[in-house]
Amino acid sequence: MIKFSVCTSVYKNDKPDFVRVALDSMLEHQSVKPNEIVMVQDGSVPDELSNLLLEYKDKYGKVLKIIRLDKNEGLGNALKIGVENAQYDIIARMDSDDLCLPDRFEKQLAYLEAHPEVDIVGGQMTEFIDTPDNIIGRRVVPLTNDEIYQYMKSRCALNHVTVMFRKEAVMKVGNYQDWFWNEDYYLWVRMMKAGCRFANIPNVAVNVRSGADQFARRGGKKYFDSEIGIKKLMLKEGMITKWDYIVNYVQRFIIQLVLPNSIRGWVFRTFARKKV
Repeated sequence: MIKFSVCTSVYKNDKPDFVRVALDSMLEHQSVKPNEIVMVQDGSVPDELSNLLLEYKDKYGKVLKIIRLDKNEGLGNALKIGVENAQYDIIARMDSDDLCLPDRFEKQLAYLEAHPEVDIVGGQMTEFIDTPDNIIGRRVVPLTNDEIYQYMKSRCALNHVTVMFRKEAVMKVGNYQDWFWNEDYYLWVRMMKAGCRFANIPNVAVNVRSGADQFARRGGKKYFDSEIGIKKLMLKEGMITKWDYIVNYVQRFIIQLVLPNSIRGWVFRTFARKKV
């Protein structure tokens, strides 16, 4: 198999037990294990979490590369640094509290090897609360490049924590950049503009740790401004029509600024996720 890196990050609020489970899902339970994990420590962290990283560094040596930032600079910047410091051309994304399914890397590497024209491949994801077997939903995304480009006009068509991409393709559009809660969508839009090709495998790649209030919290002006900012950029670049923009604006205005948290959570669970 092709050698590849994994890019992830931790910060002060990450729970050591969750980070341990995520690392084990990559280092212990994969049919094809990563050649390198680039872990960006985004600012100072509690001693328990710092000691956990040292424990894994002692156990796995050069496979785990830890980059420590003096202050918290946000996910976009942490991922930018992680990508820059990855030594292999193929890079997988992973969050520090989720679980890779055992064949995730094997399937995605095989896809990229069989499709050299594809720059980035994601996958489906499930979400769980408390324990990995307590799955509450599944986010299903389209598979082909054309379907993904069409889906992107309204919603993000890649599950960020599932993606595996070619470093060269990401670097040529400026790498990750800061964009509140949407650094991934912002990167995909720039890749689309550059003509990059996308795909998703039909398999679940990652089981994502969730919370009862996750969807309810996806509101407020800052979140609304972030998402509408993406749509303004797509409109400016001719990637969506004015009608697409208006529809997106109205939908997000209602969901993120008008609806109370409890109803917003119900809307996301009902319309943005499939039951399992």
